[in-house]
Amino acid sequence: MSLLFDARPLREFPAFRRLWAGSALSSIGSQMTNLAVIAQVYDLTHSSVAVAGLGLILAISMVSLGLFGGSVADAVDRRKLVLITTTGFAIVAALFAVQAFFDFRQLWLLYLLAGVQSVLIAAGAPARRTFLSRLLPPERVSAGVALEQLSFHASMSAGPALAGILIGIGGPQLCYVVDFVSFLGAFYGLTGLDPMPPREGVARPGVAAVVEGLRFIRRTPVLAGAFLADLSATTLGMPIALFPAINAEKFGGAPQTLGVLMASLAIGGFIGSAFSGPAHRIRKQGRAMLWTVAVWGAGIAGFALADTLWLGVLLLATAGAADTISVIFRATAVQLETPDHLRGRVTAVDFVIGAGGPEIGNVRAGAVAAFTTASVSALTGGLATVLGVLVIRLTLPALSRYEAKLEER
Repeated sequence: MSLLFDARPLREFPAFRRLWAGSALSSIGSQMTNLAVIAQVYDLTHSSVAVAGLGLILAISMVSLGLFGGSVADAVDRRKLVLITTTGFAIVAALFAVQAFFDFRQLWLLYLLAGVQSVLIAAGAPARRTFLSRLLPPERVSAGVALEQLSFHASMSAGPALAGILIGIGGPQLCYVVDFVSFLGAFYGLTGLDPMPPREGVARPGVAAVVEGLRFIRRTPVLAGAFLADLSATTLGMPIALFPAINAEKFGGAPQTLGVLMASLAIGGFIGSAFSGPAHRIRKQGRAMLWTVAVWGAGIAGFALADTLWLGVLLLATAGAADTISVIFRATAVQLETPDHLRGRVTAVDFVIGAGGPEIGNVRAGAVAAFTTASVSALTGGLATVLGVLVIRLTLPALSRYEAKLEER
């Protein structure tokens, strides 16, 4: 029984392989920009609340527009929609570079560009998340999810670490330039795909279409419970907005150390996805999902108490690994239990929770830190996540009873 990830989707499906490789390259640049923006905001303000303000901007855009983006994804050519939004991302990266090169040092401008970026994410991400089930047969979807997590976390590990080095050498503008160039990878992957028009008729985008997707989730308890578990983990336990302050309080405040902290969650996620082979064979995936969310919360709480960098990194990596396995379980269920004509809207809910939830969690973390300390905020958030898992286990037994239909190996 292999512990390593299943690489058959890469060997057997060229279109998926191109998309996977191109997205991995582009994601490195995107993660470098994420850290560069956080570093710029903290350098201007020395405030965790100001860093959390980035999260608030992202959360508002993602929550308010993400569901509508899902209804659009079910009504148009999904490949074309993602090409348009990817072009927008490249333009925003160029504008970030311009403001950094000319040293504008304007908080409102950083917030504005982050807001435009978040609108593009909300418009394109739901469509992008439907590609997997179009490119792979059902028996390869779980492995495909794990491979996407592998590349995502590899980029999250490499991106912040490289960003920390480049910021120390020449400032955040270097990160933004690399991000702009990295979009060549995204275009490489997308241009190799066939058109992806709606298969079962065009659903008119709007409130009614969004409501139809929400009703489907309500009728599917496994999806509803999985989404709620992820929402608990992200809104209560997300610590990223606290990293600059904790880095300054405990670990010396160097940008290289901040990059290591930012990369630690992704390193754990990379390890979790790299050794995800056994996850595909777990039958009681609902129960396993709850356990992994609890491990995430415990890891964040432990990080808050750590007084050495190596221990903090170890605990963050453990939390990241647990989170990745949880994502594999949830994303596989979304792909396999949702019909294609609703998949854009259901993946939009997954996106809003998975992308907007952490930003709301960062706002919560920053607000609590403003009244206490960054370490206290991380500790209480991690413990609250564990408590949330217990509540979900008691109130939504359908999730813990969920058993996956496993592929015969």
